[in-house]
Amino acid sequence: MIKGKDIVIVGMQSWDIAIGSNCKNIAAVLAQHNRVIYVNVPLDRKKFLKRQFTDPNDLRRLSVLKGRNSGLVELGDAFWSFYPKMVFESINWISSRTVYDFFNRLNTKRLADEIRRITQELGFSDYILFNDSSMFRGVYLKELLEPALNIYYIRDNLITQEYFKKHGVRLEKETIRSADLVVSNSPYLRDYARPYNKHAYYVGQGCDLELFTRNGVEEPQDLASIKGVKIGYIGFLTEMRLDIGLLVEIAKTRTDWQLVLVGPEDDAFKKSALHQLDNVHFLGSKNVDQLPAYINYFDVCMNPQVVNDLTIGNYPRKIDEYLAMGKPTIATKTPTMEIFKDHVYLGETAADYIQLIEKALKENSEEKERQRMEFAQGHTWENNVLEIGHAIAQLTSKQTV
Repeated sequence: MIKGKDIVIVGMQSWDIAIGSNCKNIAAVLAQHNRVIYVNVPLDRKKFLKRQFTDPNDLRRLSVLKGRNSGLVELGDAFWSFYPKMVFESINWISSRTVYDFFNRLNTKRLADEIRRITQELGFSDYILFNDSSMFRGVYLKELLEPALNIYYIRDNLITQEYFKKHGVRLEKETIRSADLVVSNSPYLRDYARPYNKHAYYVGQGCDLELFTRNGVEEPQDLASIKGVKIGYIGFLTEMRLDIGLLVEIAKTRTDWQLVLVGPEDDAFKKSALHQLDNVHFLGSKNVDQLPAYINYFDVCMNPQVVNDLTIGNYPRKIDEYLAMGKPTIATKTPTMEIFKDHVYLGETAADYIQLIEKALKENSEEKERQRMEFAQGHTWENNVLEIGHAIAQLTSKQTV
């Protein structure tokens, strides 16, 4: 376990975002044995000029800019959330590489100045810089801050998305090259990084398993009203990640099954043929603490992922959540899902899904449920951080040989 270190965390997501994130969970574990500063994303110029501040977290950023607030929030013993006193220039629209790089370095220097200020104030020295997928700023942060160790964490193939594609295809490779160590949550992303940095390691993925338990879980009323075999999915319903056509085919082929989809929908799902099918049920968004109740009363869980550049290397946390509750689970076959092949049924087509769901229903047992739960228990955030520590140890041993 990583202990007794000073650690600065930067990334694409702030501590104050409403949703959970890998980086926040990793930070919380690191803070149990180290001093940790979690650096929040500043306001950008475009938002600042609009002056439409209604979000309390944006109001806090504005307060810091006006000097009314130090920007430092204590989250625990030797654990801080930090709001830099700066504004990022909005530059992603710039096409010229030279002009973009000038302003990107300017943004990064402002951020580095603020990080330097707060680390000096808190007496941080020889600290680890842990960069959660911030590929744009990552190009310059090592040079500007000179941390004792510069780690780049990659957990999604972001450069396939339009926003990141424009400059990220080039800059993420540079950021990976400049890192002392690269850690990823999937073997696919490790293999993507390794041509640019030989010190790239797969360190697994964590999950909030303590929430996903059967103890005292009652069936939600909207789920109880659905009669029949329930095949369920929990999560954001978006065509970027899920195969709408596959779901339609399953529902039309097996009208005796009830497909239950829990989560917010994007426009593609809202307009899809799924809404015209009587055996498809959209139950909407739920609070995180409600999700175990829905999973517990699904007969089979699924992750009908569409395979594209964005999803092929990602680690679906929901699989661990399903398995932690012992549920038979069907998922789309990808390189990362090979990790789960002994406990999850893997398919590629709607026909595969139908056959595998039938098989899962037929052969489910208490023993299989126990094995799934035991497997999921190995995917804790503590184990994830432990693997990051192992990667650091491997790097250190190679450097001293």
